[in-house]
Amino acid sequence: MASGTRRKTGFSSSAALLFQGGIGVLGLLAILLFGIPVHLASVGVWSSLIYGLFGAAATYGLLLLLTRVPGLFPENLERQMQGLYNFASSYSPAVLVLLSVLAGVGEELLFRGAVQGWLMTQTGPLTALLAASVLFGLVHYVSFTYFLVATGLGLILGAAYLLSESLLLVMVWHAIYDMIALFCLLRFPRWFGVRPVDQDNSPLQE
Repeated sequence: MASGTRRKTGFSSSAALLFQGGIGVLGLLAILLFGIPVHLASVGVWSSLIYGLFGAAATYGLLLLLTRVPGLFPENLERQMQGLYNFASSYSPAVLVLLSVLAGVGEELLFRGAVQGWLMTQTGPLTALLAASVLFGLVHYVSFTYFLVATGLGLILGAAYLLSESLLLVMVWHAIYDMIALFCLLRFPRWFGVRPVDQDNSPLQE
């Protein structure tokens, strides 16, 4: 995904992977401890994989189009995208792929499996969907616009889980979405108003 020189970040590869993996462990423990009902792949494994792949591509394409609509969001995402670019470009492609997979599995275990699943046993599907999605957005909060984007993605994933009854489907959806987003950000940074920098944090020339 990324090419050229790498810059150091506050997290080593091991720490980043351990943190992301820990989210999945937390979600799995919550599911087991509270006996939360989870639908693993009601539509079948292959259907979950295929729908997840196409869902991820369609979601990212839609989001990319929406960010191009002037005035749609209360602020632009350039600063957040620059920070994400700096973070992602410090890791190897293999680490980024693994981080994406861990995010897809772990965050869906926690937010869709544990949080949304538990809320569905206490309230109703719509309330559970909205609450889990807002919480998902808050956890990813770096700005109000980024919160809106993350909450919207949470709503899409949560609705997909409700309709498909397949946690595997949304895990694949989430993981592939992250891979596409990171690839596009690193390969085409200027799409997002990001200025690539070299190892000394100096802007690269065209």
